[in-house]
Amino acid sequence: MTAELDANGTPPDIVPGPLAAPPAEFARRHESAPLEPATMPSGDRVPVVVRYEDVRAVLGSPTSSRNLRLPGLPRLVSGIGIDDDPDALINQDPPEHTRYRRIMHGTFTPRRIEPWRPRIAEIARDLLDGLGDDFDLVQGYALRLPSHVICEMLGVPMSDYDRFVRWTDMFLSTSTATEQARYQGHTEFMAYAAELVARHRAEPGADLIDLLIQARDEEDRLSEGELVQTVFALITAGYETTASMIARGVFRLLLHPAQWTELVTDPDLVPTAVEEVLRFDGPPASAFMRRMTKDTDLPSGPLPAGTVVMPNLNAANHDPRAFPDPGRFDIHRFTDHPPNPHLAFGYGAHRCLAASLARVELTEAVKALAIQRPALRLTGSPESVTWTDGLVYRPAVMHVTTGG
Repeated sequence: MTAELDANGTPPDIVPGPLAAPPAEFARRHESAPLEPATMPSGDRVPVVVRYEDVRAVLGSPTSSRNLRLPGLPRLVSGIGIDDDPDALINQDPPEHTRYRRIMHGTFTPRRIEPWRPRIAEIARDLLDGLGDDFDLVQGYALRLPSHVICEMLGVPMSDYDRFVRWTDMFLSTSTATEQARYQGHTEFMAYAAELVARHRAEPGADLIDLLIQARDEEDRLSEGELVQTVFALITAGYETTASMIARGVFRLLLHPAQWTELVTDPDLVPTAVEEVLRFDGPPASAFMRRMTKDTDLPSGPLPAGTVVMPNLNAANHDPRAFPDPGRFDIHRFTDHPPNPHLAFGYGAHRCLAASLARVELTEAVKALAIQRPALRLTGSPESVTWTDGLVYRPAVMHVTTGG
């Protein structure tokens, strides 16, 4: 296959297909252009890794660095962005990352998260009980559920919800016109995270922030900057990323009414359906860029030292070499003879620390809808659903009904 080049001889960029389907450009890149550049929100063009085995190789390689703070390197967004904070776990390399991750790991194991399942299910039920027959699933449910959960886990007052929603929306914007607003949102949010840490130090309890303050591994502990950045990251990722997956996942299920009916009939199918949701529609944003510190050979070709690349998790999850007929949404795909593990939560040392929590929240969110709102459907046409424009791509508004 050959690309249809634009007037400047540039290959097309990767944009979602109709109804947020996988980009049509994936098929060409999978077949014949697995390392071709694409334009980042900043305007920089970097090679995008799209094949499943290549993405795993980049994410698992010791030559793959998250330190993108060297002068002149391509950026994900203009101005301040996620790549800039050296205290962020996602931006650290070994040995700092190994220490930081080891301290944090025990907090989010399945064993620590599973006791939260009944409470998460209860929050989902209570939210649905408070909604009428017609509602916006995004604002009324998808955003509210993870924000309630993360506030309870961290010991954050729910009264602060509107504040961190506003800051998160500003920080995750990719528009160059809002660069100052994004900087302001980041600065105010970090100050708020520092205030939360100080408040918990003054009045210790048993919330997750208190556990993080106490976190030790042998003689090690989180630095003050790491601690504040962790609180910031947990609120941001624990709210927006999971909310986006709930919204995107429910949208996809409602586009397949026969499969939705199966879940209504047998809610025990929800956990495996969620794995297909994660493969097909996740993640709402791709992995972070990597800088290769040495010459690195991928299955599809070499990456010279110094190359900055973007591993595209969504593209890897739609690679026909790993997932036969990847454009077919099938809630039974992971049931009997599961294919390769999907990469919605990443791979390697930087695999999502809170994957277990996200799985539980997404599962209980869908299960509550299947049980309490079995007649759920879109109020208008699928094409009428509006989508966000930023680092995280999800429905902005999604009106649904359960009435007759």
